[in-house]
Amino acid sequence: MKNSEMSRSSPFKMRLVHLDLKGAPPKVSYLSEVFPLFHALGANGLLLEYEDMFPYEGHLRLLRAKHAYSPPEIKEILHLATVNELEVIPLVQTFGHMEFVLKHEALAHLREVALFPNTLNPHEAESLALVGAMISQVMELHPGARWLHVGCDEVYYLGEGEASRRWLQQEHNTKARLCLSHIKAVACHVLARHPATRPLVWDDMLRAIPEDQLSASGVPQLVEPVLWDYGADLDIHGKALLMEKYRKCGFLRLWAASAFKGATGASQALTPIEHHLRNNVQWLQVAARGPADMLQGIVLTGWQRDFAPFEKYDHFSVLCELLPVGIPSLAVCLQSLLHGGFAEDVKAKVENFLGISNLEITDFTSDILALVTHVGLHLRSSVDTLLERDRYVTGWFSPYHRRRKLIHPVMVQHIQPQALSLLARWSTLVQELEAALHRVFYPDTVEEWLEENVQPSLRRLQGLLQDLREAASPRPLAAQDP
Repeated sequence: MKNSEMSRSSPFKMRLVHLDLKGAPPKVSYLSEVFPLFHALGANGLLLEYEDMFPYEGHLRLLRAKHAYSPPEIKEILHLATVNELEVIPLVQTFGHMEFVLKHEALAHLREVALFPNTLNPHEAESLALVGAMISQVMELHPGARWLHVGCDEVYYLGEGEASRRWLQQEHNTKARLCLSHIKAVACHVLARHPATRPLVWDDMLRAIPEDQLSASGVPQLVEPVLWDYGADLDIHGKALLMEKYRKCGFLRLWAASAFKGATGASQALTPIEHHLRNNVQWLQVAARGPADMLQGIVLTGWQRDFAPFEKYDHFSVLCELLPVGIPSLAVCLQSLLHGGFAEDVKAKVENFLGISNLEITDFTSDILALVTHVGLHLRSSVDTLLERDRYVTGWFSPYHRRRKLIHPVMVQHIQPQALSLLARWSTLVQELEAALHRVFYPDTVEEWLEENVQPSLRRLQGLLQDLREAASPRPLAAQDP
């Protein structure tokens, strides 16, 4: 059955997979492998959040990451998407979450608050010129895009800058009005230059604004809000009421946003599938209760740098689950959205797509997924077991003994072989994992992930062995006294 036929039973006409490229951006060769799977699982679009992976040119070139995609690579990504019937929506942050722009000294003067790179100062004409230039370059490589996501979520510290404080002292001026005026300016900029492209915005900054103020702002006629919530216990009734509020304000189309990975912890290495399944199934319930025919689609977000359970991400945070690790969760969530839930027949379809016998058993065929799962479940615990619960280590080579390099020679024979064997086993597996990661990711991602998730445990093992060698080496008698 084709996706178009299955879509008739889903309340979400568009099902977009979000690729958060600010951390662990995959090589194009890997995208060529997973785009067919995305399509097979039921996706018909992509939300590409390039951030510093976009090949900005001219005065914006400083925004590029070291391994930013080249223009030909962007074109190849779009070609791969077209071949796999995935409509691409680019995302350009234009208000909040501007860390990748405002961290640069040359652009720091455009911060809302001088100390923090999160938010753009909406009072400066140069601010709109900056986001306008970013949008122009992105749209130049995405001709014909029907939608452009302009972010505008979590605009922290808005109203706290000096210019904003002065502006807010004037009668009738509020933070809500300030927020709406910038969103309107950005949307008007997009529509003036790209009349066929509809701006999308994350909805969180709009939620608390009264209906009359939203209606009078003119924003509902310009943008389509994306209602996001990644929790496992959605307020379904509250979401339906929010959709109804937006309808009354004049918004013609709404989108939902769930999550298939990320959003459950900044340093999460393994994806909690059950959490994300509940989140997506509850969005089906919201869709059933909301205003009919308003929902254009759903974005299954896949955050790569997470910030907190109730927020999206942060440019400076550590990497959370890698994309290959989140694929089983994506499969479960997409198929559930497509078929209206996760019954046994849907579970069987997912297992068939992934080439595994049972989702509950970690017999994954993907090298990275299998190896990361093994590391995540066993590396730290195996080292902890040796260093903190082994009776020889805790009884005869405690931190007290290690600092003073004291050990009975016979205890070396009990501890050292275990530690060497454990280190050898993990070193072999890590070499295999490192090679697999290099096939998918750029070197800086591989280095960061291993440094965060592997090296701390290996260093503890290596430290134990180093202390053992020093304690066991012959020394003058006086030096051995406690």
